Amino acid sequence: MRYKIGVDLGGTTVKMGLFTSECELIEDWEIVTDKSDNGANILNDIASSIDEKLEANNITKNLVDGLGIGVPGPVVNGVVYGCTNIGWGDVNLVDELSELIGLQVYADNDANVAALGEYFAGSGKDYSSILMVTLGTGVGGGIIIDGNIIQGFNGYAGELGHMLVNFNETDMCTCGKCGCLEQYSSATGVKRLALKHLSESNNESSLKEFGETINAKIVFEEAKKGDNVALKTVDECLTMLGRGIANVCHVINPEAVILGGGMSNAGDYMMRKLRSEFDAGMIFIKKDTKLVLASLGSRAGIYGACHLVG
Repeated sequence: MRYKIGVDLGGTTVKMGLFTSECELIEDWEIVTDKSDNGANILNDIASSIDEKLEANNITKNLVDGLGIGVPGPVVNGVVYGCTNIGWGDVNLVDELSELIGLQVYADNDANVAALGEYFAGSGKDYSSILMVTLGTGVGGGIIIDGNIIQGFNGYAGELGHMLVNFNETDMCTCGKCGCLEQYSSATGVKRLALKHLSESNNESSLKEFGETINAKIVFEEAKKGDNVALKTVDECLTMLGRGIANVCHVINPEAVILGGGMSNAGDYMMRKLRSEFDAGMIFIKKDTKLVLASLGSRAGIYGACHLVG
């Protein structure tokens, strides 16, 4: 039997998977992402963990076709151009990790890799083209057309989170602009909106008891119960998201939009409201474009990374 390895490098953990050469998962595990010294130890930690796993399974490296890895930053020709949430500047990821691990390495942006995972092994496998939208701390995006990741000329294609959706916004996004989709439709965006609406509301709200501990999960749960401030927050979040996705679909016309990330756990409640806003922003093709929830969860990245390996 031959094998492949998939790695999903995140700001908190590094998820890894041992796969068959056909990208069937054998075993997955994770290690803590060591961000000390600007992430200087991360690649060594990955290489050491994989070496241990291969040894434990009595697999020699000549049986491994390669290692794929998704990272939270733009990747062009194997070079990562900055991963601020793990402390990296520009890193020649493919060369450095290949030297450490003794395997051929393939790398791409983590949102692209998650999209690849859903495309080949998850909710996107029945479609020829998808837009993957990841709703987490930020809003990530991946575009796959006929099995090919659309990267753009310098790796920034699919940055949905920084699409401008409100030109009247005065609060600043982490990117330095104002009015980005991420400010409304990410988990941090939902919290921002909820606190803002609470401060402006004279009505009673169950959200008040949570104070600064409010998060997107709480807001969606309280919205389901009919809380006015939570409902206002969710409606604004999903209006911006639905119209933003519609804008992208007018450009790339995918068969399906796959929704993943932690916020997608709101499930059918979120999808019903999102579908309404999406339809309102679309023209003739709205009935032909599917909106579906991702199915691989936190494993999408390792599956996609496996599919990077040639």
